[in-house]
Amino acid sequence: MLMSWPWKWRSVAAAAAIAVSLFSGAAAAVAAESQPAEAEALPAVGSRFILNTHDGRTVTDEDFRGRHLLVFFGYTHCPDICPSSLLTVARVLELLGDQAKHVQPLFITVDPARDTRQVLSEFVPHFDARIVGLTGNEQMIERVAKGYRAKYARVDGRDGTYSVDHTATLFHMGPAGEYIGRFPYETTAEKIAEDLRASLKASVGSNAQTDDRASVKQ
Repeated sequence: MLMSWPWKWRSVAAAAAIAVSLFSGAAAAVAAESQPAEAEALPAVGSRFILNTHDGRTVTDEDFRGRHLLVFFGYTHCPDICPSSLLTVARVLELLGDQAKHVQPLFITVDPARDTRQVLSEFVPHFDARIVGLTGNEQMIERVAKGYRAKYARVDGRDGTYSVDHTATLFHMGPAGEYIGRFPYETTAEKIAEDLRASLKASVGSNAQTDDRASVKQ
């Protein structure tokens, strides 16, 4: 009987080692699952474009460089979301005061068949003269919306009319055309203005540093 004790303890020790190994492996798996997944690189938000303004000009995205953009996709026959969103944008410009000159709101129609330049010119300035309405051919509108990850779809009615379901997000683009963020529908004007002030402050600081470096080189 005495001879069996070493073997017995060796068996116990081996079993304990296996248990520890299994526990460690399980713990490591749980820890790995609890770690935040590394963010995947997402396609850039934004798009190049050539569109027509509500006041008769042909513009490209390059024409708006140097200013922060608030980009909204909608249409003039929209019964509620578009008017509400444009009223919010108008309020944001009011809250920004003199800083509003560094911000350019763009209203891009997703219904170019009905939203001609003339129609936009009677609709957009009603909310604020500083908002620019943009229209163009269907292919260009589709390309721009796709670049912004904005979706829209025509919904036919029984009486021959139609509406357009569309993304109601307000996109914030930086002065170099870079994507900064988005504001979901019903984000308050106060919140949007607050975020814009922070972005404008960062842009001014960055430009000042660039100017300083340029003067040093000279």
